[in-house]
Amino acid sequence: MQTIREGVQAAIDYIETHLTEEIDVHDVAARAYVSAYHFQRIFSALCGMPLGEYVRCRRLTLAAQELAAAKHSRSPERVRVIDAAIRYGYDSPDSFTRAFRRFHGVVPSQAGLPGVMLRSFAPVKIEEATEARQPMDYRIETKEAFTVVGFQRHFHNETSYTEIPAWWGEMMQKGMPLDGEFGVCIDADGSEFDYLIADRYQPGQAVPEGCITRDIPGGMWAVFPCTLGTLQDVNTQMWRDWLPACREYRLSHNCNLEFYYPLNEADPSSSKAELWLPIQPA
Repeated sequence: MQTIREGVQAAIDYIETHLTEEIDVHDVAARAYVSAYHFQRIFSALCGMPLGEYVRCRRLTLAAQELAAAKHSRSPERVRVIDAAIRYGYDSPDSFTRAFRRFHGVVPSQAGLPGVMLRSFAPVKIEEATEARQPMDYRIETKEAFTVVGFQRHFHNETSYTEIPAWWGEMMQKGMPLDGEFGVCIDADGSEFDYLIADRYQPGQAVPEGCITRDIPGGMWAVFPCTLGTLQDVNTQMWRDWLPACREYRLSHNCNLEFYYPLNEADPSSSKAELWLPIQPA
């Protein structure tokens, strides 16, 4: 049976052979035998960057190599900037030039000129962790299906780590009519997801203005205790360490939850919380 790490490596190998083509996250995730939604989180945790950023870095590395090599080629057919832009998925030379400058610090036409430095980003090789990892506490629970009610906003995987905490701050400052018992992530299209600041919904309860309800499936959950101050670190460790090393369970539903205990007003960062990851027997 393929491990999570082996699956991500197969996905990276697939990316490498399709860098000059349109890359669909669902096709990439299929190589790892997980959903596109879960793959985005696993990839970011194992590789240290979002999938989209990784693809951009690899494409800009190869584009620079081709442009630089063309400067020194005796072939009458030179690689033009517009050719490189189209080859590596950019809509126009201008958008390619902006991305190229951000990555390399120079414009494409300067690649290969004497003294011009270019950056190189090598393909990632997923290996078993050799450095010491911190132990993780977790428990397995079976929960009945339930419904949440809350405010919902759409987020992109690449920016969610900074944008979601900012949204929480914004909503709390407004004085929202919720306790904020849950943070609920639900797949939208593999690259983006819906996030709810929510409470458990009771049948017949009035839905506050601006809120919606969403159903949470029943089943098995891996539950990881944390605090507000450690939540993002534990979340990364859950995807990077616990899941790839787990052979008894695999991911199930395309959602995951944050559960928040009452806020410790004296020391908010120490407030207790939990991360819930949906699983099923492997």
